[in-house]
Amino acid sequence: MSDERALAERLGFTQGQQALEIGFDDDADRELRDSVAEVTGQDLLDEDADEQADVVLLWFRDDDGDLADALVDAGTYLADGGMVWLLTPKVGRNGYVEPGDITEAADTAGFNAMKSVTAGIDWSGTKLAAGRH
Repeated sequence: MSDERALAERLGFTQGQQALEIGFDDDADRELRDSVAEVTGQDLLDEDADEQADVVLLWFRDDDGDLADALVDAGTYLADGGMVWLLTPKVGRNGYVEPGDITEAADTAGFNAMKSVTAGIDWSGTKLAAGRH
């Protein structure tokens, strides 16, 4: 379990944070999901939740539609000061999203890309902070 904890901790998750996920499907990284739940001590919320989240996990593949729209939608779930972790398939995987497309969509949706990391065997993560308008 310590490897599981390490993944979420490396992404900056802490005890007590509420995480919500959008775009979950069979290909989502279960180790990452389990790690987030373990570190935060909270079950992951889904899109039907009424409460605001500290962090939104947005699983997004190239054929999932418009990324900027998905990011705007994700932002509606965020509490003040919250972050979005945009999770996209790694290079060479089905559904890969070009980094330039991520940057453009984040800018359009009012987010600033903070950092990118490996977020699992098949997934990359880009940490996005809500920008000031």
